[in-house]
Amino acid sequence: MQGQPAHPPPRHGRTGRAGGDPVRLCHRPQPGGGYRPLRPRRRRCRVTTPHPGAAQPGAAPAETARPEAAAGPEGGPAELLDGPDRWGVIATAAGAFRLRPVRLPADLPLLTAWMNDPAVAAFWELDGPPETTERHLRPQLTGDGRSVPCVGTLGGRPMSYWEIYRADLDPLALHYPARPYDIGIHLLLGPAESRGRGLGAVLLRALTDRILRTRPDCTRVVAEPDVRNAASVAAFRRAGFHHAADLDLPDKRAALMIRDRDRPAPR
Repeated sequence: MQGQPAHPPPRHGRTGRAGGDPVRLCHRPQPGGGYRPLRPRRRRCRVTTPHPGAAQPGAAPAETARPEAAAGPEGGPAELLDGPDRWGVIATAAGAFRLRPVRLPADLPLLTAWMNDPAVAAFWELDGPPETTERHLRPQLTGDGRSVPCVGTLGGRPMSYWEIYRADLDPLALHYPARPYDIGIHLLLGPAESRGRGLGAVLLRALTDRILRTRPDCTRVVAEPDVRNAASVAAFRRAGFHHAADLDLPDKRAALMIRDRDRPAPR
């Protein structure tokens, strides 16, 4: 995540976890400020087992240009995501859902508790004292708006943590044929009782419907769960995403999941 030291200490990922499956899209944090390329790794990243129409390995995709951040009225960067809190209440089969930006320090105890749940920590790797969670959140909150950490509420009750980010401005864009204004999603369901009953798919579908309806410049919503996280991949499929390719990323092998505006989402 941008805003951290240029060379943060290495993290050691864990590949398996027991218990419920919080929907998690990737191991590494996302940028909250200016773009920073991925650090060099020994293994070259490549696209494998592509879906028909996906870029082939070694091909130079035509859609990888990253638009510059638009200037705001005072010359600074404009809000690159238009403020997810302004997307309003979203009606779902599970109840009224809404995103609001993380508030520090008020939300820190709750988010720290979620990050210390072993089922969450196995993928997010943010278990530890509140300072660990705060170091992950603060650069996003003070960045240029390309990654927005949010608390998801259902019926007014906080129950999930989300990161909504501009995937075309993220290091992920180096590894798939990104289009301008692609939006990416990271999600975890906090309370253990929220997991394992299809709630993640319900919320993902409802939120991506709202994103595609309110942001005409965005034609796709993307995600990249670990290929071994079958529950997460299944949740995205049920939410209308299709499996476009497998990506060898520095931290993991990921399933590139895409929800297209022009591709009907199966119910």
